[in-house]
Amino acid sequence: MQEPTITSLFAHRDYLRLFTAQVSALFGTGLTTVALGLLAYELAGSDAAAVLGTALTIKMIVYVTVAPIVAAYADRFPRRLFLVGLNVIRAAMVLTLPFIDQIWQIYVLIAVLQTASAAYTPTYQAIIPDILPDEREYSRALSAAQLAATMETLLSPMLAAVALTLVSFHWLFVGTAIGFAVSAVLVIATRIPDAGATAEGTFRDRIAVGMRIFVATPRLRGLLGLNLVVAAAGSVIMVNTVNYVRDTLGGTQSGVALLLAANGFGTMFVALSVPRVLDRLGARPVMLAGGAVLIAGLGSAVALSAADGGDWRWVAAIGVWAVVGAGTAAVLTPTGQVLRRSSQPADRPALFAAQFSLSHLAWLVTYPIAGWLTTTGLTTTWAVLAVIATIGIAVAVRMWPRHDPAEITHLHEAGSIDPARLVDADRVGDRLYRHTHVFVIDAEHRHWPTGSLREHALAG
Repeated sequence: MQEPTITSLFAHRDYLRLFTAQVSALFGTGLTTVALGLLAYELAGSDAAAVLGTALTIKMIVYVTVAPIVAAYADRFPRRLFLVGLNVIRAAMVLTLPFIDQIWQIYVLIAVLQTASAAYTPTYQAIIPDILPDEREYSRALSAAQLAATMETLLSPMLAAVALTLVSFHWLFVGTAIGFAVSAVLVIATRIPDAGATAEGTFRDRIAVGMRIFVATPRLRGLLGLNLVVAAAGSVIMVNTVNYVRDTLGGTQSGVALLLAANGFGTMFVALSVPRVLDRLGARPVMLAGGAVLIAGLGSAVALSAADGGDWRWVAAIGVWAVVGAGTAAVLTPTGQVLRRSSQPADRPALFAAQFSLSHLAWLVTYPIAGWLTTTGLTTTWAVLAVIATIGIAVAVRMWPRHDPAEITHLHEAGSIDPARLVDADRVGDRLYRHTHVFVIDAEHRHWPTGSLREHALAG
């Protein structure tokens, strides 16, 4: 059978519509990212970073708390109507933003908007395997989703930069609402099966599956450290760009979009190049290299913030923002592959939901720092974030073993696993079996084999 490609997935009409709906919503969200920063600057001036930091902290709190709950109960809703309703809510909230004149109103609207987004993402992710039951097609769909998010980081700021030369930033919110409306129409036209409610396992059990896999898998503990690196560097881009451009560089609204577009260009360039490198090197060296690039970018940002005035800073800033985008792509692009490698198909939605929440937990740490610490100056703020990123990559190097084979020899005690699963295992004692296969944490493998356990197995 021919290996499926991302392009071949679009032959599935329902997948194509659902994917296009997600892309439409992503681009709308990207426009809001630019417009929200400019709105905060209009209302708060030099305190815009603190306002953005608070707004994005609210977003992260919602994502960390709401997403896993919705993931656990995603099979309880009529999913098509649920997604349409969430898009309608998001469109309504965004259309309200141009009319607000108080900072607290931003916080309220962002809380409602991001609650809807946090509910949308895990529901969308849970639908894809039902539409694409073939495991290889599902894997390609995960790659397509990452590519769409990557393209959004480039094209949305570029589109915003062009639009801002013609209209006020308030119109970007209208563009966002249109994106959500188009997404809702496409979802209506998609045949989405309603999943049967799962009676097995308590709410707590279903929430805990993905988290348990993360805690028990060494490479995923390393991924947690890299999540922190990405969040530390990304917070500079998301929170501090508007103040750096408007107050330090003396730029305009279009200048804000220009730096964000430079960041997106770096992201896209590396994201398109990484798959070929992954085939040769594997995920660990690529992702750790990406983390090192992010730390270098943060160090350059610290130096840039302390530099004296001059037009050369524009060129330097564009380079630094692009470097951060490149490092971000090197970490994030292989993440889906690492998650797939670390889970059984049945546990994959729970694991992706766990990554969604845990990665946003890292942002919950860094967003307030990037926003509230700016009262002491950008140099201090970015230096603190650089230290946090350094801690993150140290954790990743320590937790993710250099030697990380897919197949691991380990022991099973008789009665702890279905005997049919041990037909190719070697009996090494009255109640012990030595087994070698692709190892992931699941219901029958709850602990990662330690070095002593492997030696015991081999010695037996």
